[in-house]
Amino acid sequence: MIRIFHGVLLVSLVTASAALAEEPVMEGVPPAPETMVTFGNYRVHPFNTWAFRNAGAVLNVQMVPRGGDVADFVDAPDDAIGRMMVTDAEGKERTVDDILAESYTDGFLVLKDNRVLFERYYNGNDRHHQHSWFSVTKSLTSTAAGILVAEGKLDLDASPADYIPELKGSGFERVTIQNVLDHSSSIDFKENYTDPDSDFLRYYGPALNMAYVPGARDAKPGETEIYGVHDFLGKFIRPVEGETPGDVFDYNSANSDVLGWVIARVSGMPYTDFIWQHLWSKLGAEHDAYIAVDRALQGVATGGFNSTLRDAARFGAMILNRGQWNGRQIVPAEWVDASLQLADKDKAKMAANEKYKGTPYIAYKNMWWVFDETKGEYAGIGIHGQVIYINRDAGVVIAMFSSQPQASAAGNIPFWNKMNAVRAIAAALKE
Repeated sequence: MIRIFHGVLLVSLVTASAALAEEPVMEGVPPAPETMVTFGNYRVHPFNTWAFRNAGAVLNVQMVPRGGDVADFVDAPDDAIGRMMVTDAEGKERTVDDILAESYTDGFLVLKDNRVLFERYYNGNDRHHQHSWFSVTKSLTSTAAGILVAEGKLDLDASPADYIPELKGSGFERVTIQNVLDHSSSIDFKENYTDPDSDFLRYYGPALNMAYVPGARDAKPGETEIYGVHDFLGKFIRPVEGETPGDVFDYNSANSDVLGWVIARVSGMPYTDFIWQHLWSKLGAEHDAYIAVDRALQGVATGGFNSTLRDAARFGAMILNRGQWNGRQIVPAEWVDASLQLADKDKAKMAANEKYKGTPYIAYKNMWWVFDETKGEYAGIGIHGQVIYINRDAGVVIAMFSSQPQASAAGNIPFWNKMNAVRAIAAALKE
């Protein structure tokens, strides 16, 4: 069991250097050419250790302002968490501190009962640095959609094309909003980062403005058929023949892009403004956030959000508390609960996907990865090791930022080492 010393008011804040041999990044004034971060290498390790906490220097971004008084945490450090022994993904017993230091961690925070019990930073990060969320943004986007559902403005059984006529004739016309939320839309679009002739690299990547494609940033509006992501969604997304939407789980970023577009069209305001006015300004965030924008300067709803680690934990705390936070009901409790209300079909879809064999996921619901619905254990997860983890049973939120060399979680030992630590910490704090 981990002992919690509630009487201590100074946070256990450790800024450490990862115990990994690293090449210099952005070294010198001006930086030596071989150490410079560019749009072409910003997701390549070790350049990502700098880029993920300085995304605004690399990408085009838009500010998402905070609002009101800060919803303060109580600093109640328990260094025993760092000394806790955990079985890693390879079956070895190691301390939490060792796992974090050796697994490309940028920041790690454990929150229980509004108390920060454990907080670590690496690779030049601290509590005031904003960091890329990547696909944890999807969970933020689905949370925003839930507000519109509760207001009766968004029907989960409707098609995105009912709200966006530009999608008629595309692969999105035959699907429901719920299919989109669950990544079971059966759309024929693969995120292929290596084939130069793929639709992804020829059209989606340049439009998204977060993937380097030579010459893409030189295009002007009207000079290309596909300028922003919205252009791509209506013209290039096709259905998978022989599949019925709702039957197959196939994780696909285009689902989140279209949901962000639906939010904008239904609410009558840009996606980024909706996130600002209905979520971020109400959280009591300590800092402004920002979001990467596509080539048409629209917020990237699938993976563009950036914030400090503590503010990410505030969002997680709001979800843990069923949408209530900072003295108000920000998101309807019924919508938050819906992510844990799994049908047998939800579990069967995950079990049938070969990509996730051997992982602890049991379902993907409303753009959250579910580990155990009975414990209320689920997470928003982004590439390169970004996590907002929630465990209702333990009353715990754990936020984690990383700069892992490997983007995906599949077969990613450093990522699963940390997730083993995350889940073990939550289990110990329940005792």
